[in-house]
Amino acid sequence: MTLDPAVAPLEVDPLLDDPQTRIIVCCGSGGVGKTTTAAALGVRAAERGRKVVVLTIDPARRLAQSMGIDSLDNTPRQVKGIEGSGELHAMMLDMKRTFDEIVEAHADPDRAHAILENPFYQSLSAGFAGTQEYMAMEKLGQLRARDEWDLIVVDTPPSRSALDFLDAPKRLGSFLDGKFIRLLMAPAKMGGRAGMKFLNVGMSMMTGTLGKLLGGQFLRDVQTFVAAMDTMFGGFRTRADATYRLLQAPGTAFLVVAAPERDALREAAYFVERLAAEGMPLAGLVLNRVHGSGAARLSAERARAAAENLEEGRIVDQGRGKDGVREAAAPAGSSPDAPEAPEASRTPEPHEESQTSDPSNSEPPSVNQLTAGLLRLHAERMQVLKREQRTRDRFTALHPEVPVAEVAALPGDVHDLAGLRTIGVRLAGEDPVPGTS
Repeated sequence: MTLDPAVAPLEVDPLLDDPQTRIIVCCGSGGVGKTTTAAALGVRAAERGRKVVVLTIDPARRLAQSMGIDSLDNTPRQVKGIEGSGELHAMMLDMKRTFDEIVEAHADPDRAHAILENPFYQSLSAGFAGTQEYMAMEKLGQLRARDEWDLIVVDTPPSRSALDFLDAPKRLGSFLDGKFIRLLMAPAKMGGRAGMKFLNVGMSMMTGTLGKLLGGQFLRDVQTFVAAMDTMFGGFRTRADATYRLLQAPGTAFLVVAAPERDALREAAYFVERLAAEGMPLAGLVLNRVHGSGAARLSAERARAAAENLEEGRIVDQGRGKDGVREAAAPAGSSPDAPEAPEASRTPEPHEESQTSDPSNSEPPSVNQLTAGLLRLHAERMQVLKREQRTRDRFTALHPEVPVAEVAALPGDVHDLAGLRTIGVRLAGEDPVPGTS
């Protein structure tokens, strides 16, 4: 599949080599190869001389396996086997551990212990809606603040909306500023008898209603958590807003990753529009798993016709140099000296049919049968190419300003550094899709 000349190619190597590029965020719908793309970019950047860390939010262990690491956790681990002057580190977000680190860093030991042991906090840090996306923002901010790496490559969460992490600061702010939280925080802020009076009136009203649904112990756990976290809420908002601004900065580049399929490219179009609305710098689209053919000039229609000719006992008339066909068998009433019909077109005798119907006595397929099967497979492949081309053209027509890089589909999964290097080479456009010019 060839790119329309009107569509600008995505130049990956200049992006990776630019020292001003400090963060690359790979986003897209689930199952399109974000994790592999992020890892391949990290390997290529490191082998071109940069010090890189890849942060994956994907709970799958493919990244660790492909980099030859037993496991990934919340601590960056150096990847061995990198060829070149750079370094590559990799890590996988541990949502709860990141939350714990924030508490330990921004609260005194006694208060930190009270928070960490609080049942509501334990539920919140382990799986509260939006916590993973917010913690991804926190970890990105931590890595950037350390200024230890030239480049941070982020693999976004595998949620349906891969831009959920952009909304995390706003959702957190809404949660912290909500009426429920303000009500629970009010007694601690008012203090003294006024606070106790408010607590007795306000909490008794709320407990009478919500306690029946959630349980009085749950509400007490929430209030204890809010009281302990009160001084930290402002810090959450401040850091989230700072990371959000960091994502809008010129040193950040977003890559939308998609497959050449209708649903994936529809999501990609949404991501492109959303990034533009949020003022996020978009570098381009990575189109993964693009199919190609070494015989693209042979159309699906011609391949099917040739397969039918072979299966019906006809052959290509090579002598005339044309695509016409002639019957290989002699017509009825022909001369006795006419050549005998080829074996493939001769009607089998009854005893031969009985032999071929028995799998134990069946003969291997003929050359014609094998060739016809290959032609039909080629016809199916050409249909896939046509569908992918049509789908991609629909996207580029809507967003002609978005540079595109195509990555040819590999015969198997990527499971080592060599495979990631191959993806990196194809991302950079050094290995075009087979069968294209």
